[in-house]
Amino acid sequence: MVNPVENTDRLSSVLAADGLKLAVETVHPAGNPTLLFAHGFGQTRGAWTTTAAALAAQGCRCVSFDQRGHGDSGRNRDGGYRIEQFADDLVRVARAQPQPPVLVGASMGGLLGMATAAEVSPRPYRALVLVDITPRWEAEGVARIVTFMKAYPDGFADIAEAAERIAAYLPQRRERKSSEQLRPLLREGADGRLRWHWDPMLLDMVHESERHQPRLLAAAANIDVPVLLLSGGRSDVVSRATVEEFLQVAPGVQHVELPQATHMVAGDANDAFTREIARFVQSLDQPVARQAAGNPQVVMR
Repeated sequence: MVNPVENTDRLSSVLAADGLKLAVETVHPAGNPTLLFAHGFGQTRGAWTTTAAALAAQGCRCVSFDQRGHGDSGRNRDGGYRIEQFADDLVRVARAQPQPPVLVGASMGGLLGMATAAEVSPRPYRALVLVDITPRWEAEGVARIVTFMKAYPDGFADIAEAAERIAAYLPQRRERKSSEQLRPLLREGADGRLRWHWDPMLLDMVHESERHQPRLLAAAANIDVPVLLLSGGRSDVVSRATVEEFLQVAPGVQHVELPQATHMVAGDANDAFTREIARFVQSLDQPVARQAAGNPQVVMR
């Protein structure tokens, strides 16, 4: 199936099954291979800007998009969001590419990648990079994210106030986001207040996420493309226990831990993060000996 795509330079849109527009951005359209970046819950395609620019400079075609209800993509008219919609959206964006892409999925984006890689035929991706996510996760870490997302329903008086809140939430970051970086993450309401870019109705979906864990564990065992797991050593969403369980279920997975990174791996350790993706993508064209089942290897950078 060919999906309708509108192009304006590096910005375009892909139509979802229900007609909703998904905002897509492509860096180095003539590059090869294609890397498709799927952000986490509450993020936008802007989470990948630095990494996409660096990998495009190395010759890759880098495509990122806003999940429905996030950023510049449309919102559900009825307010209800279902995981099946997000999964179908991801596959549609992947199918719109000139060849099956290497999917780089953070958190929710990685979970969607795992499920669709195992359940959709023909396979939509050439390989998977999972960014600090495993089929089972630590509930307390997710609760911390959701608490932040719910914390400011009345928004902010200005960008400076939003910057203060982010700095408090991400104390490990040495540099604060600039006004230019923050502006795409905020929307001005009729009352003049600035609120986050996501649809508040998305938060209703979080409560049902854990019921999908058995499905994700089953999917992990049936993924038949190369997989790299990049985890943060200081993450509160992925733990040693959840990683070990994943590697036992899917022993062919390569695992690299970035010790200083939290769950926000792409922002916390961007140079190392980008370097590991580049190394993995280059390895796809080389013969790689699969690890022996039951003997997963952890690499710490």
